[in-house]
Amino acid sequence: MFQVGECIVCDHNGVCRIVGISEMPELKKGVLYYQLEPVYSKGSRIFVPVGSDKLVMRKLVSAEEVEALMNEIPSIETMWIANEKKREEQYREAARKYDCREWIRIIKTIYQRKRSRIEQGKKITYIDEKYMKIAEDNLYGEISIPLGISPDRVEEYIKKRMEKAEMAKK
Repeated sequence: MFQVGECIVCDHNGVCRIVGISEMPELKKGVLYYQLEPVYSKGSRIFVPVGSDKLVMRKLVSAEEVEALMNEIPSIETMWIANEKKREEQYREAARKYDCREWIRIIKTIYQRKRSRIEQGKKITYIDEKYMKIAEDNLYGEISIPLGISPDRVEEYIKKRMEKAEMAKK
């Protein structure tokens, strides 16, 4: 069971702070609910039954896990599928896991596709653009908290880590 004040990942709601745990007789008598407040969209509340298995709810990654993840980025495989519909299915399936490695996998895939398309004189597709935003928002929102930086500085942080790793290889 999560605790009041704790930040968690809650499915498509992203990073949420638990602001309360209580019964909500108006919803269902005798059932405890987490009262969640999305960290990056103020003003809304989400109520999820404690122990619900309908949504992905998990603890945020720790600072140590973020560091390990950064070291793992070069070895995280991309997904290459020529068929646009199948690619979207694969993006959607990866996104539904609400897992940092999957977010990175989506970002790496789309980053490489974007570079390739630009070299061919083409633009990024709508689907790639959509899933890139979803993946970046979720990844950056989650790892910014243990890193103690704002989500808009995470991309810069990752780039510096990748450059540092590249320099260490040489």
